[in-house]
Amino acid sequence: MIAPGRVVAAADLLIGGFLLATAALFAIAGPLAWPADPMAGSLLATLKAPGSAAVGAVHPLGTDQIGRDLLARIVRGTQISLAIVLVAGVLGAVLGTLLGLVAGYAGGVADAVIMRLVDIQLAIPFILLILLVMAVVGPGIVNLVVVLGVTGWAVYARTARARVLELREQEFVEAARAIGVSLPRMLGRHLLPNIMAPQIVLLTLDFPRLIVLEASVGFLGLGVQPPTPTLGNLIGDGRAFLLVAPWLVLYPGLVIAALVVGFNLLGDGLVRRMDARAR
Repeated sequence: MIAPGRVVAAADLLIGGFLLATAALFAIAGPLAWPADPMAGSLLATLKAPGSAAVGAVHPLGTDQIGRDLLARIVRGTQISLAIVLVAGVLGAVLGTLLGLVAGYAGGVADAVIMRLVDIQLAIPFILLILLVMAVVGPGIVNLVVVLGVTGWAVYARTARARVLELREQEFVEAARAIGVSLPRMLGRHLLPNIMAPQIVLLTLDFPRLIVLEASVGFLGLGVQPPTPTLGNLIGDGRAFLLVAPWLVLYPGLVIAALVVGFNLLGDGLVRRMDARAR
């Protein structure tokens, strides 16, 4: 008999994977299927409703306030937003995992310092910290990636440290220590592979937070600057026309919702599957 937890995990993985695969296909194949220029506008085609034709072209999702094709802009915005989130997530995961490895294995002063930094990081609201840093260093793709990545390392560090504290008392670690294995080899060869699975699951669960943060920063105008589109600044630009052109906010919002739900379901499915295997 199949356990209910496995069924739910399989359903979560299937639905989440489908949503994310659809979003990835939309971002990758979108420019091939719809090669319209996302930057080119026409004052003769401003605020056209979805499906309207203007200036000799059909606009499936309508146009914005200066006549740019919304579908092309959402495709480009999805590409940029996903790239920012993926790179920032990996940056935070790598930084936090390395610091967690060092803290858990070395202990002592190193552990105390790193854990106090974790406490300080987690005590500050992420969105306020990101907005403050972006206001100081200025908007831009590189700055946004670095800020999102650096402000997200603390959870990975705490999780990695907890796992390493368990592993460092295991016999295989004691044996490696006894034969004089160097610290880099101990961390990279013996400890890191044993904590990768929970860290990957944690990264999957952290992507929705990064998507919302990136969209929030873009919405407030502190992220990637127009005319370069992202999902967040598309909604920010369209809010002034919400009553006359709701599609400017609706369609980017649906893409954000699909990404957030997809990553959440994928992460929940991985967690349930790991729990089922542990039992």
